[in-house]
Amino acid sequence: MSIVALKHAVTKGDFRLDVDTEIPATGITGVFGESGSGKTTLLRCIAGLETSSGGSMRPVHQRRIGYVFQEPQLFSHLSVRKNIKYGMRRNPVAADTLDEVSNLLEVNQLLDRSIGDLSGGEAQRVSIARVLCQSPRLILMDEPLSALDERRRNEVLPYLDRLHAEWSVPIIYVSHNIEEICRLSDHLVVLDNGKVAAEGGLHDMLARIDLPQLGGRNAGAVLDAIQSRYDSQFDLTLFEFSGGEIWATGRYEPANVRLRVSASDISLTRTPAESSTILNILPATIAAIATETEATELVGLRLGHDRLVARITRRSLQHLQLQVGDKVYAQIKSVTVRR
Repeated sequence: MSIVALKHAVTKGDFRLDVDTEIPATGITGVFGESGSGKTTLLRCIAGLETSSGGSMRPVHQRRIGYVFQEPQLFSHLSVRKNIKYGMRRNPVAADTLDEVSNLLEVNQLLDRSIGDLSGGEAQRVSIARVLCQSPRLILMDEPLSALDERRRNEVLPYLDRLHAEWSVPIIYVSHNIEEICRLSDHLVVLDNGKVAAEGGLHDMLARIDLPQLGGRNAGAVLDAIQSRYDSQFDLTLFEFSGGEIWATGRYEPANVRLRVSASDISLTRTPAESSTILNILPATIAAIATETEATELVGLRLGHDRLVARITRRSLQHLQLQVGDKVYAQIKSVTVRR
């Protein structure tokens, strides 16, 4: 299948979910929205745990859909090995799959331990391993890291990166955390009050300044970049992207990375600063301008084939007399490197 059709309508009290869209059957599709927008309800409809009109009529056990919940759904009386094997009952190549997923998620050393001896991050990795051993055609993840503290979350994220890179099964990933969405997703669906407010490729979606759900502290964009060189004297790495070069602190192993730049970390100037503590000052073209609040404006920027979003004050917009099409310089104060 090249696409996954999402067509679900269900009413629960005063809330109604009404979704009719298609997403790629590859990579990770992030589902983002405010609490109560219908993210979990949508996943439950896809899985067959919620009856909806327009959805598949197949019984849950025939859908070959894996579901990773917020809290690890493991049997406390079974060992890690037996929990994973529980997901292998309908998999004809179970033995090969056990070895493969154990290596992928590095749970090899945990197989003979009891569930009660696992940390929260380890338990969630075991939950994911069990789902993979079901040989699913589609995996649903419902805020799988929300129950973990920041340290445990950071322990699990690299395994989700690896799953994304090495496993061909499409994933629908629900999260209220924009950083997780930016790090993991290829495609993005934004839900608002039970309906699809917008959907599309991650880069294009984050560059939009007309979506309130992607404004505020969520405003920002991502760049796909290639590592150019490392400056050991100052512990800085230089990356190249279509709009130029950009420095980030630290050293990174992967050659190809995703850079996350928050709208609040970009300021604009008509002329490049001759002397500044900001390392990344790049030429850009204003592609769009939208009022965010009474005090702030969001400015969409085009740099080569890439897009960024800057947050500036309305006073600055008027003072510099900025308009769509103007050439400016984006002063990038901070960059987060992912993958």
